[in-house]
Amino acid sequence: MRPTRRRKDEHLEICLHRAIGSGVATGLEAVRFGHGALPELDFDEVELSTKVLGRRLRAPLLIGAMTGGSPRAARLNARLARAAARLGLGMALGSQRAMLEDPRLTAGYAVREAAPDLPLLVGNIGAVQLRRGVTGAQLARAVRAVRADALAFHLNPLQEALQPEGDTCFRGVFAALRAAIPRVGVPCLVKETGAGISRVTARQLARLPLAGIETAGAGGTSWARVEAHRAAGTAAALAGERLAGWGVPTAESIVHCRRAFGRRLVIGSGGIRTGRDVAAALALGADAAAIAGPLLAAAEASERELLRQLEAILLELRLILFCTGRRRPAELRRGVLR
Repeated sequence: MRPTRRRKDEHLEICLHRAIGSGVATGLEAVRFGHGALPELDFDEVELSTKVLGRRLRAPLLIGAMTGGSPRAARLNARLARAAARLGLGMALGSQRAMLEDPRLTAGYAVREAAPDLPLLVGNIGAVQLRRGVTGAQLARAVRAVRADALAFHLNPLQEALQPEGDTCFRGVFAALRAAIPRVGVPCLVKETGAGISRVTARQLARLPLAGIETAGAGGTSWARVEAHRAAGTAAALAGERLAGWGVPTAESIVHCRRAFGRRLVIGSGGIRTGRDVAAALALGADAAAIAGPLLAAAEASERELLRQLEAILLELRLILFCTGRRRPAELRRGVLR
């Protein structure tokens, strides 16, 4: 088994069966909504649909990047994609590095075979891979191979530095991104993987020709803690545990990204677990939210359970709009007590 594929299966097993939370708050819990006991609208008037990257979604929600690169991951990805398609939501793939290393693994990412009606699919590759020789042309082929509508470059310096096999050559990544983005052929995003985007980094990234950004702030899955589990008994394990809460909390990161990116897309993620979390992210300036880790166990259990969890999140979001007298998600930015 190739090292990347083995690592993906180890990540899945840890995420499903071990404690991987960051241990810090997202900050979203501090967002308060004024309850409207007289909302002056009918519940049926609440409309969640929105456009993300030019694609119409039934709600401002994506199933976030989680996995890929192994048969087990392929089964989970197909289940996630079918649920997203059924509910009209977007989906992001886990890192496509494995399929770049071994094209035979492409089928594990080709979720449109299982869900041809999926309205939005976002590909995914580590930005640091550009320093390892991955070219814009290769990325364009990877995007076409899975019929993705966009590509996200993930930034994960803490995780890479804790991995025994990690890529830590981040010098020159900004210039590599600037050169590669125009060659990909689809809109490009940048995202973190659980440590968030700071004000300084958001301003730096806003200078790139990106369609948008995903925060993936601190408060959800800690990939430092995931790697600590893999490195049990070593110095890396101790360091990973101690830095499990490292980063910019999701709420702060959303504000930084909105200010830096202006009208461009901002996706709030990192510790998004409920419809209220989605509403708080939208109120702080996100155009949409992404949920990853909390859906993994549901997807492993059954497609029915996954749909139940997603439907509850969407219902909760609709109820919050109704009880604040808002018809559309974007209206949550008005009149929120922060």
